[in-house]
Amino acid sequence: MGGQGGGVLTEWIVALAEREGWIAQSTSVPGVAQRTGATIYYVEMMQASPEGRKPVLAQMPTPGDVDVVIASEYMEAGRSILRGIVTPDRTTLIASDHRALSVTEKMAPGESIADSGAVTEAVHATARREIIFDLNAVAVENGSVISAALFGALAASGALPFARDSYIEVIRLGGKGVQASVRTFDAAFDRATKGPAQPSLVEQEDQAGAPVPVRLPDRKADALLQRLRTSLPQAAHEIAFLGLKKVVDFQDAAYGAEYLDLLGALHARDAAADGGQHGWAFTVEAAKHLANAMVYDDLIRVARAKTRTVRRERIRKELGVDGDRIVRTTEYMHPRMEEFVSALPIGLARWIIARRGLYEWADRRINKGRRVQTYSMRWFLALYLIGSMRGTRRWSLRHETEVRHRGEWLAAATGALASNYALAVGILRFRRLIKGYSDTHVRSLSKFDKVMRTTLKIADRDDAAMWAGLLLSAAVKDPSHETLDGVIKTIETIQ
Repeated sequence: MGGQGGGVLTEWIVALAEREGWIAQSTSVPGVAQRTGATIYYVEMMQASPEGRKPVLAQMPTPGDVDVVIASEYMEAGRSILRGIVTPDRTTLIASDHRALSVTEKMAPGESIADSGAVTEAVHATARREIIFDLNAVAVENGSVISAALFGALAASGALPFARDSYIEVIRLGGKGVQASVRTFDAAFDRATKGPAQPSLVEQEDQAGAPVPVRLPDRKADALLQRLRTSLPQAAHEIAFLGLKKVVDFQDAAYGAEYLDLLGALHARDAAADGGQHGWAFTVEAAKHLANAMVYDDLIRVARAKTRTVRRERIRKELGVDGDRIVRTTEYMHPRMEEFVSALPIGLARWIIARRGLYEWADRRINKGRRVQTYSMRWFLALYLIGSMRGTRRWSLRHETEVRHRGEWLAAATGALASNYALAVGILRFRRLIKGYSDTHVRSLSKFDKVMRTTLKIADRDDAAMWAGLLLSAAVKDPSHETLDGVIKTIETIQ
């Protein structure tokens, strides 16, 4: 993959072979991949002939003839298996099991991350030997890049007949970032040969602790926590606690109390309809998706997110910038008049919408793209001011719209509880389709409405829950609506 030191790793391997008196050749095939660019490197080497004869070396790998495959990301390991270059009689597979998500995985409206388990099963079936762990994390922890960690794992594999000191000497001869590279090499070598470090007894006790605290120091927060613990079943405690934290952070403690009110009412309907026979699945799903429904992306939330300290620190960490250096960020923002007016109090917002001339005049000035320097004094103050308006959110037109839509969604879910428990749970899950801001929110909302409308038409059928799941799956993975429309047409033909 581009930008991860693949060229340096190849140079190290070739230099290692030549230092030991072998003949080595490397080739590379650059290409445009789903993650912005990838290069396949191929190294072939052999001992020099005593008679001085020069070998003819191949330029590309041949299935069945590859001794070592090194992948800097887990799905790249899967692709090497698909190409047939990993074989059970010969190949040692060295791979990092972290994920660098592809564009298609990121752009889907819902969860569309490829299943790493399929790669794991393929690795077990096709590789003669495997060395797989998070090599990227090892590199980050030691201040280097993954190429040094991969080099250490290669040395630990014993696939090449060279001593560990020879590998390190090659790194030293490179002359750049030597200390960090050697440190990363050693850490990866030790991890590959000795396995992961065992946690201490104290760490084991911490890991075994309950995910939901018993008490909280803040009085209001603790009151909400105790109410959660006493009013909801144990199965819902963890997800409800996470939802409660999210809701309170979005607005305030009173909004958290409203979340518990709604969730308690949903749990009561669950208890009356099912009595916990399905492990309180309806209550657990409600705890998750209700919180997401209450924490919507409006102008206030977007502005607040961009000015929070935790975001600035995350940017510094990702860029590797220390606290003494100034970070400037330029972001593209395209607010629409709809977002602006929906953040206003209901009466004022409707007054502006009713005056078409005024609305269009303001829209021409607001609805355009801007490159915003977030941490400049001008823009930071503007965003901070908008973000501080969350106290007025409950009076806004957007909040009224969200409450009405949320009520219709919950009414549809609870309406199915008594007759079809699985369908009721499925309707709750539809909420994952709604996300984003501005145009993204509009598109996701239209998809949600299409799925909900189709499901309600077949709600009295025995297989309604099954079709609801298929509709959701199609909607999540299909940004163009083509697959979703195909499922809807299938349902219509068998009614």
